[in-house]
Amino acid sequence: MQSYRIKKINFTDVFMWVVGAALLLLIVVGSFLTLQEEKYTAVQWFDLAVFGLAQGSVYALIALGYTLVYGILRMINFAHSEIFMSGAFIGYFAASSMQKSGFMQENPLLGILITFFVAMTTSTVLAVLLERIAYRPLRGAPRLVPLITAIGASFFLQYVFRGLFGTHNRAYPEIEIIKGTVPISGDFQIQKIQIVVILAAALMMALLVLFVQYTKTGKAMRAVSEDKAVAALMGIDVDKIIVNTFALGAALAGAAGVLYCFMFRIVTFYMGFIPGIKAFTAAVLGGIGNPAGAMLGGLFLGIFESLGPTLFLDGLGIPAPYQLKDVIAFTMLVMVLIFRPTGILGERLSKTKA
Repeated sequence: MQSYRIKKINFTDVFMWVVGAALLLLIVVGSFLTLQEEKYTAVQWFDLAVFGLAQGSVYALIALGYTLVYGILRMINFAHSEIFMSGAFIGYFAASSMQKSGFMQENPLLGILITFFVAMTTSTVLAVLLERIAYRPLRGAPRLVPLITAIGASFFLQYVFRGLFGTHNRAYPEIEIIKGTVPISGDFQIQKIQIVVILAAALMMALLVLFVQYTKTGKAMRAVSEDKAVAALMGIDVDKIIVNTFALGAALAGAAGVLYCFMFRIVTFYMGFIPGIKAFTAAVLGGIGNPAGAMLGGLFLGIFESLGPTLFLDGLGIPAPYQLKDVIAFTMLVMVLIFRPTGILGERLSKTKA
């Protein structure tokens, strides 16, 4: 006869369920009151949703770097946020030089592609060096050791860029071809840069899926993710695959850095911290180690962060709800970790990897 174990419910479980129910009630009541006031038009809600989708696309690209490395090595590469920053930073110098010479105005598409190439190359080189110097010697160490090393590497890169290029903010050059808006219907319109960000991110995510699913290297990455020892016995060069994984995630982060700066136009040595934490949140939300989950988590977080403050809090009389967008994002992370630690798409992963 099959026996069933009844999970003992303690005070902590009850408390967290009460907190979760209270937050859910707050969201429902706040959203109802906000929509009832009809303070915002359909166009404004549309603008917030599109902005969230563009922002979430950037989060998704960064999150893929976290989740790819975790899928292979079971470690969180907290220096990935500075890999993102480095691509954006060096891409700024390339874009600024082309803008000053007039090349960007004469050949905007080629100039944008060169900016992407420079940023992605910079991020890739730094990530590969980081893997070789900082992570590979610690591959057999307890998990806490490479985690602390990753945090140290993050600060190292951040302050190297601070020392080399200063602490002041720099503005990405405006590119005429991606300025302005595109009308859709009536008062509905989308900024050109948002279209560029969404389409570019979608293209790169689609290429990643095709690469992982259908190329020889992609299949080797999946094999190493399942079991490194068995993959090595089958003739797969595990070290090479790990380097390729770091390079792939870094290239996506470098591209995300350029897209982020095209949207917000500000680049500085500490710009990677908040987007990096948000992307990590997205990776956990979707299911860390699952690329599809990272994509879904990034898009969901971007839209949730853009719409949430206004939708949930404005009707409750909060004077500046958008100032609480980071609170909402990180509260959602805590709730996911408590109630579904495997993430949205992480259940199968947790079963097969355990």
